[in-house]
Amino acid sequence: MRVAEISRAAVLPQAGQPVEIREYPLPRMEDGAVLLRTKYSEVCGTDVHLQHGHLSGVPYPIIPGHVNVGEVVETAGHPTDQDNQPISVGQLVTFLDVNETCGRCWYCTVGKASTRCPHRRVYGITYSADEGLLGGWSQFIYLKPGVKILPLPETVPAERFIGAGCGLPTAVHALERAQVMLGDTVVVQGSGPVGLTAAILAQLSGATKVIVIGGPAPRLQEALRIGADEVIDITRFDIKSRKERVLELTSGRGADITIEASGAPQAVNEGFSFTRDAGRYVIVGQYTDLGDIRINPHLDINRKHLDIRGCWGSDFSHLWRGMRIVEKYGERYRWEQFITRRYGLDEANQALDDVAHWRTVKALIDPWQRSER
Repeated sequence: MRVAEISRAAVLPQAGQPVEIREYPLPRMEDGAVLLRTKYSEVCGTDVHLQHGHLSGVPYPIIPGHVNVGEVVETAGHPTDQDNQPISVGQLVTFLDVNETCGRCWYCTVGKASTRCPHRRVYGITYSADEGLLGGWSQFIYLKPGVKILPLPETVPAERFIGAGCGLPTAVHALERAQVMLGDTVVVQGSGPVGLTAAILAQLSGATKVIVIGGPAPRLQEALRIGADEVIDITRFDIKSRKERVLELTSGRGADITIEASGAPQAVNEGFSFTRDAGRYVIVGQYTDLGDIRINPHLDINRKHLDIRGCWGSDFSHLWRGMRIVEKYGERYRWEQFITRRYGLDEANQALDDVAHWRTVKALIDPWQRSER
């Protein structure tokens, strides 16, 4: 017997429009598919940008929510995890939001950059709501055959994993690109979930000084809690003062590595100036198109002998490695403390507004929670 026949979902009908609640029938299960009862879905900065139309190729209407935790309530055939262990009813799992990466194109086979596979699709972003329950702001999520499923270890509560959320695999990929060395000084631009987790991973990678630049105060308090050596509040320090402070903290040279996780295009200009000559600059925050900046190739790049590395999306290795980090270091860093508030589906527009205006560190959608109003 099925657990239900209908799922409520929060749907973004078009860019520039508010989220609305719709109902969908539960899907017919294909061989190898899994149905989840959603426990939590996160509200990511990307969801705000999706509402504002800052990402091309989005097939509105969509059910947002690309990083999720849910309980397995139904399976078809014999779905397994990465260790070829069966996925069973009652398990608490997450899954890689990226699906349908082909494994055959040039990027998958030669370039070793599956995040650039032209066939890849993403739950909550590039699947239309017309195709089914393929986003996390829904009471149920349909995992198509082939979706990469990762069970939560018994020692990792759902709140801890989702507190890290999208920022976890994204930051793992950014640190992979950064190649932090023992003793490095790392500047992190942005104090949202990606920046905070990047600050954690920089420490674990051997950085002995981590400087987080961002705001507002509650996010910077979290940065200090998780071990940042210094925070610089962008609401109190102007651009000139921020640069002076970074140089003061780095013997006048600048950071060995700067990681841009802010999403603000103008932050990239600052990042050039924060990074020492012959340093590395990893840009991970520019997932959506918020406009252009001007650079001087001679002063900003060549004369500095600067190594600039973009970082797009994540693959299963980043999710898997991130889970291992949360499993081992969860008691030290307690990602669940990033969670500011949980919202029901009827409060999705409020959640988006709160994230857009930095009122939260981490906002969650609990699709079974009813509005207090």
